[in-house]
Amino acid sequence: MIKKYSRTLLIGIAVIFLAAALVYAFWPRPIPVDIGVVVREPMIDSVTEEGRTRVHDAYVVSTPVAGRLRRVEVEPGDPVLRGEDIVAYMAPSNPAVLDVRTREQARANVSAAEAALRLAQAERNRAVADLELAEADLERQRFLRESEVASQAALDRAIREARSASAAMDTAEAAVSVRQAELANARAMLDGMEGDTGDTPQLIADIPIHAPASGRVLRLIQQSETTLPAGSPILEIGNVEHDLEVLVELLSTDAVQVVPGQRVLIEDWGGDQDIEGIVDRVDPWGFTKFSALGVEEQRVNTVIRFANPEDRPAGLGHGYRVVTRIVIWEDDDALVVPSSALYRDGEHWAVFAVRGGRARPVRVEIDRNNGLQAHILSGLEAGDRVVLYPSSAVTDGAAVTARNTVER
Repeated sequence: MIKKYSRTLLIGIAVIFLAAALVYAFWPRPIPVDIGVVVREPMIDSVTEEGRTRVHDAYVVSTPVAGRLRRVEVEPGDPVLRGEDIVAYMAPSNPAVLDVRTREQARANVSAAEAALRLAQAERNRAVADLELAEADLERQRFLRESEVASQAALDRAIREARSASAAMDTAEAAVSVRQAELANARAMLDGMEGDTGDTPQLIADIPIHAPASGRVLRLIQQSETTLPAGSPILEIGNVEHDLEVLVELLSTDAVQVVPGQRVLIEDWGGDQDIEGIVDRVDPWGFTKFSALGVEEQRVNTVIRFANPEDRPAGLGHGYRVVTRIVIWEDDDALVVPSSALYRDGEHWAVFAVRGGRARPVRVEIDRNNGLQAHILSGLEAGDRVVLYPSSAVTDGAAVTARNTVER
């Protein structure tokens, strides 16, 4: 009998333990979640874009005349003073000093011009004779007309002949002037080809090219000795220390939010501290640019100047890459929640607030969202705990437990 009771007791105890194990196994457990806290702290909303530094007034030194550029001896980074330092030498090419054939052609041109001048002078002499004859005939016809020996028609013909002879004389004088100018031009060409000896080419000294502005040599466009036409760029000069700015190509949708005078944080320039900047200008026109993925974008050039030029790092130069954050809104005491806690509830934003160990959906009204933080207008208070990255498992009333250290 005792044995029978003992077996029943053991079976009962086993059933109780099995039931407890099943209850424990299937009892709903809190969902481990990441939890953040609603706090009051400074918040900014910004437009972030890559930019590059540049000298505002960069001077490109070009060849003043066509000729041979001597090898440029200055190097990028060398300091130069306006009007004092020589950055290059130019040996102008004398188009007259070419070869024997060119000089002979010039001499032939002089001979031809002299012959043309003699011809024009002969034509003028003939015009003078014709004019004198016409004027004498006109005097006779007037005398005969007064004596009523010649007719009026004869007098009119004499007047016309005299006027024609006068016009021919003017034409001959003009032709002589033209031929004299042509002869002077031909002789000038020949004089440029011949020196004092008449056969030795005239050498022209190198032309020094001075720095047009004080600053540093930014880059060399042409360094080796070569022949260049007039106006060819040689090098670029700029004042890196006092004339540096940042050029940013903003998307046109972001550029409409940017106005001159807004604060800028210049980051990722190579130093530990951010550099303060100010928006100086937003161009009124945009241009099309293709991204690295081949997407067509409308970009707008925006110029940013340093707020304190004296604090500009000495290492920054022309054409360096930086990251700019243009502050379009900021609040030193904003009620913020991590953006990862937000989700859409119809047309509204909502979060799961952790209250009493359970998740409770709360609709919130936000003003700004910079991707990391959202500015809360209503729905939450400072110190409230919210679920970050809420999954489909988190529902109204679901038990949750913190998986992480509370984030701020």
